[in-house]
Amino acid sequence: MEQLAVAWRAMVRDRDAGADVRDLSGIAVRWADCRFAFWNCLTLTDVDADAGLAERRLGEAVDIMRSKKHPGYLWIFEDLLGEGARAALAGAAERAGLEYAFPGTGMAGDLLPLPEPAHPELTFARVSTDEQLQAYADLNSRAYGFPLEDGRDGLVGSPLWKSDVHAYLAMRGDVPVACAATVETAGRLFVVLVATAPQWQRRGYGEAVTRKALYEGARATGLTRATLHATAAGAPVYPRIGFKPNTPIHFYTLKS
Repeated sequence: MEQLAVAWRAMVRDRDAGADVRDLSGIAVRWADCRFAFWNCLTLTDVDADAGLAERRLGEAVDIMRSKKHPGYLWIFEDLLGEGARAALAGAAERAGLEYAFPGTGMAGDLLPLPEPAHPELTFARVSTDEQLQAYADLNSRAYGFPLEDGRDGLVGSPLWKSDVHAYLAMRGDVPVACAATVETAGRLFVVLVATAPQWQRRGYGEAVTRKALYEGARATGLTRATLHATAAGAPVYPRIGFKPNTPIHFYTLKS
């Protein structure tokens, strides 16, 4: 949760210097209010919240989400909830006006440094131009089912992603097929926005470019611990790199 709150503050303010990055009682707001839904984020920050407190926070989160122009996600880290709140989460979310979007898994590991990665079908290119950043955005849009303009609205033109973020494209010839990035976050190397084009999945490309982003990020920062938030598609991949699962993550959107 801390990794999300720290990293996303920088990410959304990079997108919009006036982004909503308030830390409220029990809720962190990280909302750029742009078309790229991942940059519109809330997360619950109470530890061991009981069912009543959690339900109240869900209602407060919904009020914030309804005040925004663009949709986004409420991230709930299950292991931060008390036992009763976990059991009651699905019903409480529905009553608050939320619908379940997709699952995730928190992962971390003391796995750095890694050997320099290689893949017989790929070369790697660090993102340093807007053209490369658009390719990175388009890979995420295709992988997550967003319109191309949504990803571009989130990333194209970003100075942060061309400097402080260790963002890499996996290239098959001159075609970008996968991407991954790491960014130094509160003493950890945080893996963000990993994606593989749908037609190139299940070939090891995502794992290879994630290894590259970790390798280069660790080389630049000297950090030894890494964290990430895995989608269901990525969850089987990251343990092969050395990550260990911890908390389930639940992503919610407003009911349509």
